[in-house]
Amino acid sequence: MNNPPAKLFVLAAPSGAGKTSLVKALVNANGDVDVAISHTTRQPREGETNGINYHFISRTEFNQLEQDGGFLETAEVFGNRYGTSKQAVDQTLANGNNLILEIDWQGAQQIRKSMPAAETIFILPPSISSLTERLTGRGQDNNSTINFRMAQAINEISHYNEFDYIIVNDDFDIALQQLEQVIRAGAVELTQMRQKQLLMPLLANLLPDQPL
Repeated sequence: MNNPPAKLFVLAAPSGAGKTSLVKALVNANGDVDVAISHTTRQPREGETNGINYHFISRTEFNQLEQDGGFLETAEVFGNRYGTSKQAVDQTLANGNNLILEIDWQGAQQIRKSMPAAETIFILPPSISSLTERLTGRGQDNNSTINFRMAQAINEISHYNEFDYIIVNDDFDIALQQLEQVIRAGAVELTQMRQKQLLMPLLANLLPDQPL
């Protein structure tokens, strides 16, 4: 019996929602799921390794790759550029492995246009206070940076309704289980249309000044 074709999944979330931890746990537990390593112009943070966390390149190199058509999607976040290698995505899918892209809503919009079969997943924090705690708890940024990131997080969350599935990262194990469910077989109960109705109080808390 032939295996089903590999799928591309796009995973987005506001900073501090825990998407990187979820993806790491998912990949560690599933040998047929890979995560794309993005290119970025930002400097490595302490503990990050080139080629594992990101491909760290100069802005000149990034611009040249973009000009040569080497990126499937690109975005500018906090003054730095990020991009997903088209060649790496095509190769991974050809090898039969499902692939997850950790990107923001800007990149997700580009992926929808270039690869409409991709399935998109949005990770929500359980509350504004939880998101604030997670951003503050990193201990890497000053107050002005945290405030800026919070504003960016709210903007990111406002795009939740562009995604196919919504998962709330309140209990990590449950969120991981739901993510695996989407990757393996889809999950009607986690679709954006179904979740929007169930999560209306949470969405009102996260986006108090915006229409839902």
